[in-house]
Amino acid sequence: MPAPSTAAAYDLLAERWRDGSFDGTNGIGQHERALAFVARDDGGWALNVGCGCNTRFNAMMRAHGLRIEGVDVSARMLSLARAADPDVTLHHADICAWPLPRRYRFITAWDSIWHVEREEQPALMRKLMGALEPGGVFVFSAGGLDEAAEHVDAAMGTPLYYGTLGIPGLLAVIGQAGCVCRHLEFDQYPEKHLFVLAQRLP
Repeated sequence: MPAPSTAAAYDLLAERWRDGSFDGTNGIGQHERALAFVARDDGGWALNVGCGCNTRFNAMMRAHGLRIEGVDVSARMLSLARAADPDVTLHHADICAWPLPRRYRFITAWDSIWHVEREEQPALMRKLMGALEPGGVFVFSAGGLDEAAEHVDAAMGTPLYYGTLGIPGLLAVIGQAGCVCRHLEFDQYPEKHLFVLAQRLP
């Protein structure tokens, strides 16, 4: 399925995360749960995939002694993110093509992987989980369907592509990447929004 440009769409939508209409608690509890699996000491790195301009997870990651990198395809999102938190190292890049520069203790991909074409998602997820330190944690959201699916939706005002591997497909990729699923939850039920927490084996 041809995917609309995620970068162009989020350039147009970026201000929505700053106008007071965005729920600033979205994902907070889920990240608290995920970070509970992360060792608290200085020196580790965190990566925020599709970081956008909302910096609400940054203080939580820093509280665990993590230095933060973010990557996003939207130049406007990154411009707003730099202004909000200049201490984060930000990269304007497509995560599928971007060579990961280091190992990470924590990786979050909140509401972002589903904009990658479905056929590319397994390779991307293996790439991210392969960059985890032993014991490292990967938290992400996905479409909570029983089977793989994809569609284009303009509910946010501009067309965006969404794809999911389905729950069996997601669990299979986690296992292939040498990780274990620690938590899986329909966290916005009855919406099909899935919160998944995976950890790399030692």
